[in-house]
This record gives sequence, C-alpha cells and structure tokens, in this order.
Amino acid sequence: MPDLLQERRGVQVLMCDPAGPTVVTEQDALDLIGSALFDAEIVAVPVSRLDEKFFSLGTRIAGEIMQKFVNYRMRLAVIGDISRHMEASAALRALVHESNAASHIWFLPDLEALDARLGSIGGRGRG
Repeated sequence: MPDLLQERRGVQVLMCDPAGPTVVTEQDALDLIGSALFDAEIVAVPVSRLDEKFFSLGTRIAGEIMQKFVNYRMRLAVIGDISRHMEASAALRALVHESNAASHIWFLPDLEALDARLGSIGGRGRG
C-alpha cells in the first residue's frame, strides 16, 4: 500500500506504508514532509520505516530528522514498539519522554494510542 492520507479523529494524517523506503537522512524526512505539507498535520511513520541508526542518538540521525519536522511545523508520530531501543539507552528514554510531553514529535506504541492522542488535540491546526 502506498502512503495514504487519512482523517483520524478530525485530524489529517499521512499514514506511511510500513513497507515503504527507509527513513535515514534529512532528505528522506523532507520527502515525507513534502508529501504531507499541504494536506496533513501529522506524518505517522511506522518504526519499520526508520533505520536502526535513528535509535542510536550518537549518530544524530534522530535529531536531524526530528528537527526537520519541527522546522516545517509538521508533527511526526513514530508508531510501533521501540522498547528494546529504550531499554538500551537512557538518553533515548529521556528523549521519548520529553517528546511525548510536547506537541510536535510523539513516540506511540500503536494506532490506538495515536487515535487517543489525536482525540486530545482535535483538528486545531499545526501549533
């Protein structure tokens, strides 16, 4: 299935295909942002689309990708189980905690958690 625009809880979300290309670089992030920029408020990326290096904060890949989303005022939701990565890294645990407390980047275990989070913001724009 290709990446698909869906309305979820009154919010337009670009649902990325789990079998799509791996997100490794800032350009990959920009490509996703470009696909969603005028139609969606949030890009939901399955964990399977993220390169393993994303979860090793020393590579700076996560920071670079996340910063692109913040710069373009586009929300990013990473969807899936990242528990093994978090168990291995206190820094990643802290990043996930801080991100989930804010409004632009979320790490969520599944689509039900995404829907719950979207229900709390509604279609209020890209703030």
